[in-house]
Amino acid sequence: MGRPFKTGDLGHFYYSSGQLFSSRENNKIAAVSSLRPNQRRKMAASPSARLHHHQPSPCRRLLSPTNPQSPAARCRWLQRLPGAAAPPLRLRLRATGAAQPLDSNDSLPRAAAELDPPPPPPPVRLKIAVVGFGNYGQFLARTLVAQGHTVLAHSRSDYSAAAVALGARFFPDPHDLCECHPDVVLLSTSILSAEAVVRSLPVHRLRRDTLFADVLSVKEFPKNLLLGALPPEFDIICTHPMFGPESAGDGWAGLPFVYDEVRVGACAARRARADAFLDIFAREGCRMVEMPCAEHDAHAAGSQFLTHTVGRMLAALELRPTPVDTRGYETLLRLVDNTCSDSFDLYNGLFMYNKNSTELLNRLEWAMDAVKKKLFDGLHDVLRRQLFDFDGEPPAAEMVVVGGDDLDNDGDDEGDADAGDESGAGAEE
Repeated sequence: MGRPFKTGDLGHFYYSSGQLFSSRENNKIAAVSSLRPNQRRKMAASPSARLHHHQPSPCRRLLSPTNPQSPAARCRWLQRLPGAAAPPLRLRLRATGAAQPLDSNDSLPRAAAELDPPPPPPPVRLKIAVVGFGNYGQFLARTLVAQGHTVLAHSRSDYSAAAVALGARFFPDPHDLCECHPDVVLLSTSILSAEAVVRSLPVHRLRRDTLFADVLSVKEFPKNLLLGALPPEFDIICTHPMFGPESAGDGWAGLPFVYDEVRVGACAARRARADAFLDIFAREGCRMVEMPCAEHDAHAAGSQFLTHTVGRMLAALELRPTPVDTRGYETLLRLVDNTCSDSFDLYNGLFMYNKNSTELLNRLEWAMDAVKKKLFDGLHDVLRRQLFDFDGEPPAAEMVVVGGDDLDNDGDDEGDADAGDESGAGAEE
């Protein structure tokens, strides 16, 4: 017997061997099958009781795939039934779990194997308050807005026009900023003013699970500052994007981003928020480098502070382009432009708030003295060879005393004076 299915008020039908049987015909066939052979022969001989089960019924002929009748004729059996306004069903069998050949290595049907992986979840949208909306704060806000995050801005100077141009909201009063309950407070001030700005924020108006992050160029100082000034319920992530508006003009891809998760709560919501904040820089292609704050400062003194020191030393020389500039000299000129475009407060902060900077300056001075000593030692060797390394008789040398007369001439003058005195005295006598 075929598989039953039901369509509206049409009753039960059975599909078997490419034919469609109604439940009434199926009951007749079952009744005939239960008769004995002689009873079936008598029934077949009787015209009134003959079942034309050997001929396809109109319903079966209508759904036969070889029936050449028109669509109107195929729907004739539905028109004879009450409430049958829907078109006939077109059945299509498909096996998705068919057995595979013995030598096949596929354990899943092809339909399941060709399924695409599920799309990644959409990024989490954060409400980020940028405290310190100067040049670097606006540089970061441009990317934050482009990613769909809500940016709130605060600064001691009025940057309301710049905030509107970037798609951010500017708050002159920090109380109004904190009452907006941002998810992340991003500290983007100068190193020298960071402590005063943090202690002026009304953190009691923020949610107790707020995430604080900074982008200062030193890391030990803001870490200790935030740990001491913020309530223990706040999360803290110290970061340093190792790039700026000048060096990242073509994008952030491949540029290092250093971070240290100083304090992040164990609950899933806090973890998800911290990951969403770090994902801002990962989505831009940054090279994510997780590093403790102390290790960062040790490396930064030998890279960032040294770069700024050399650039400002070259700027003090007032270097200018020349008609015969080499590639190396052009690199030095670009270094001067990149370092001097930053404020001196940044360079001063790198020196004052990184304990490794003083040691680096001492090493730099020692290196300069070592280079000078090597140069002058080579010069002295050349002079010694010219003076003392010779064959045969020594050449006549004339020694000159700086600031005095020639020694031989002094002796001759003294003799002449004595002779003149004597001759003069004799002449007078």
